[in-house]
Amino acid sequence: MDELTSARAGILKAIAQPTRIKIIEFLRDGERCVCEIFPAIEEEQSNTSRHLNMMQSCGILARRKEGIKIMYRLKHPEVLEILELASAILKKEINGKHDMLRAV
Repeated sequence: MDELTSARAGILKAIAQPTRIKIIEFLRDGERCVCEIFPAIEEEQSNTSRHLNMMQSCGILARRKEGIKIMYRLKHPEVLEILELASAILKKEINGKHDMLRAV
């Protein structure tokens, strides 16, 4: 596997997890403190921090310190487009199955 393929897979792998998708969606409107993120997505702080660190190391998120707070934001908002494309595919699949059931 070449480096580009491996890097692409790494980005998709970093997104392809329900908790991480919730984090990305929560950060859609801008930068947030980790103290806001874990209650909003209804996850434990330690679990949330692990996911945040993983996505930051993959280049999906950026973080900075503000006093004692750690702030996260989407480094590349294009990641939202990936989620929107996944939703579009899902809708097409659901509609196709629905149409198939109507034909039966």
